[in-house]
Amino acid sequence: MAKERLKVVVTRALPEQVETRMKELFDVELNHTDEKMDKAALVKAMQRADVLVPCVTDRIDAGMLGQAGERLKLIANYGAGVDHIDVITAQNRGILVSNTPDVVTEDTADMAMALMLAVTRRIPEGQAAMQSGIWEGWAPTAFLGQRLTGKRLGILGMGRVGRALARRARAFGLSVHYHNRTRLRPETEAVFEATWWDSLDQMLSRVDILSINCPHTPATYHQINARRLKLMKPTAVIVNTSRGEVIDENALTRGLRAGEIGGAGLDVFEHGHQINPRLRELPNVVLLPHMGSATLEGRIEMGEKVMLNIRTFADGHRPPDMVVPAML
Repeated sequence: MAKERLKVVVTRALPEQVETRMKELFDVELNHTDEKMDKAALVKAMQRADVLVPCVTDRIDAGMLGQAGERLKLIANYGAGVDHIDVITAQNRGILVSNTPDVVTEDTADMAMALMLAVTRRIPEGQAAMQSGIWEGWAPTAFLGQRLTGKRLGILGMGRVGRALARRARAFGLSVHYHNRTRLRPETEAVFEATWWDSLDQMLSRVDILSINCPHTPATYHQINARRLKLMKPTAVIVNTSRGEVIDENALTRGLRAGEIGGAGLDVFEHGHQINPRLRELPNVVLLPHMGSATLEGRIEMGEKVMLNIRTFADGHRPPDMVVPAML
């Protein structure tokens, strides 16, 4: 395949710099309208491509892969998460899957920190008062929030983003606690002065802020459910910049409305862009449109990762960011 330019189909519009470079390297089909492809369009794209470049909005299941035909050999995902792709079926059909790890780590950790501040210091409420013109000046009891310094932060998922968040949290005077499938090495824990909890339930009952930083897998689906939400302090704040499916969104909404949870900052949602309308009504909830990795630098670096994976594959080698089922 290295002797010919690969046919690459890109499902969404990418930054101009990335698209320009792709046109130089590959026989690329771009999506200039940025219109989301439906299931049928994705299947047709897989049938005419050597390489498909999807993103998180493109769900690729076993049935679709079964219709892909023999031409498709690589799915070079534009993003780190691959829970929208049936990786096992792809592998069984001889289709490699790659992703773009690392490049969005710092941006996502920044957003998690921003959401913590926004919720605990009631920044959106203050902004709304200013924009509406109702503010009549400073008052001793107006817009009282919570101080971060001295609070306990619980991190669910101490991977790349979790560790990047821990660095920021320590600078803000937060004590770091975490729950992970495996405990970090002692020297790594020492860097963050982090406390490991083997029991997620026990950690949840003790922290003031919970940050979701684990991937969506069958094991983490609704890991934060109604029972676990009731373990948390009524003043606790939950932040999610990872995957919406980790939280039972209906249970969270009920807890927030009942005053059993202090607040939430959400960048991702259980059902994609279909958000529980009751969440929008709550003043102690900050909702963002999946902006965690939305920096120009990050999106360009994601494109560079995609192109590196494709070029390495075209040269007959394993893509450097190849995903295998054992990693999931």
